[in-house]
Amino acid sequence: MIEKLREGFHGTLLLPGDAGYDEARSVFNGQIDHHPALIARCTGPTDVSAALAHAQRTGLDVGVRGGGHNYSGAAVPERGLVIDLSPLRTVTVDPFARRARCEAGATLADLDAATQEHGLAVTTGTISRTGVAGLTLGGGIGWLNRACGLSVDNLVSARVVLADGRQVRAAEDEHPDLWWALRGGGGNFGVVTEFEFALHPVGPIVHLGALFWEQDRAGAALRVARNVVNGLGRDAGAMVVALNAPPEPFVPEQHRFAPCVALLLVGLTSAEAHARLVAPAREALPPLFEFVTEIPYTALQQMLDASAPWGIHAYSKSLYLDDLTDEAIDVVAAHLPGKSSPMSLLPIFPLGGAYAEVTDDDTAFGGPRSARFAFNMDAVAADAATLAKDRDWVRGLWEALQPYASSASSYVNFMAEYEEDRVRAAYGPTKYARLAKIKAEYDPGNVFARNANIKPATSEPNRW
Repeated sequence: MIEKLREGFHGTLLLPGDAGYDEARSVFNGQIDHHPALIARCTGPTDVSAALAHAQRTGLDVGVRGGGHNYSGAAVPERGLVIDLSPLRTVTVDPFARRARCEAGATLADLDAATQEHGLAVTTGTISRTGVAGLTLGGGIGWLNRACGLSVDNLVSARVVLADGRQVRAAEDEHPDLWWALRGGGGNFGVVTEFEFALHPVGPIVHLGALFWEQDRAGAALRVARNVVNGLGRDAGAMVVALNAPPEPFVPEQHRFAPCVALLLVGLTSAEAHARLVAPAREALPPLFEFVTEIPYTALQQMLDASAPWGIHAYSKSLYLDDLTDEAIDVVAAHLPGKSSPMSLLPIFPLGGAYAEVTDDDTAFGGPRSARFAFNMDAVAADAATLAKDRDWVRGLWEALQPYASSASSYVNFMAEYEEDRVRAAYGPTKYARLAKIKAEYDPGNVFARNANIKPATSEPNRW
């Protein structure tokens, strides 16, 4: 049957054993070693439609690959069909309208490079090789949350190939229900081939302050970091992270790889304003060492890439906190010595600002807009045995923090496992029910099921 697909396909079709197949099936998480029956490297929406029709004829499970950075390996179904969007990386910027059109195979680095040519940006994540598509469809948390809101808060329109092969535009004035669902509902509703974002003036130079405290002072450091970030305005970004100090030149040699708590403060305006952000933390608890510098925004976006190298073994869980209370801090501080891998880390993303100015019902994003922190727990290890230990460490910390969580929700982009009850909890019953109705309209056969899956509200049999 593949010959029929070849007739109308303009991209590259890769079968097991073909040159480039093993590279195309690899994803960020080294735990994943799946062997798809077919990888369809698409050159545009027409190729996507043809690949979906082939799946209909053959009964193959469908995975959609953008950047391949998903923890679960959902993009590469075992013995299934991969719709590979990685050749689609064009980003076009209109600096006067402050809009960017971004193809679905683009990475954050591609989008940042194009928009920064004009001193513009939109919120994206913190690892530059992450795909724009997966990040955006799940929400999009990053350095610009307070200034610009989430990636989905800035999504103006999307070009989508539906399960039946139709190509549609989703926006406020066209398929508005689909547009709503795409802004946080993940890849449940179709294959997005292009995103249109609203942009904001950012950079090209921003200011970074990184203050590090040794793990023995974790409780005190987390309290200081909480107090500082709770007072930030919209012209700043931040991350609080428990990690091992990197082997960077700014880290004194005797402290490299030492377990630490760090407060990363980003100022989007002047050096003087940024100095006023950093001073309270420094004065409240003198750090073990610090690094304050101006930095290109594109370099800021790539700064953490080394913490998540391609092919590493990884696992993640998350939750939201209304505040980083003293009690929650005590739980975290008590658990920090229990990790085994020096690569495992706890990135905590302060929210508020523009993020909180969007109501819970405005988008399909599952996280509560009242939450002050998105708390991520990452087990990252060079081998499977060490990962297994730190997977247990992550799960134990996640369970211990449940009494302090602002809701049962989790950030779907930080899910390594898609248990049905956790997916439902990620959105809550009302939002999940609305998403399920939209799913029934646009994908009644649940073709796009390899994700944080929202089941269609109808009981139609799978058309494939």
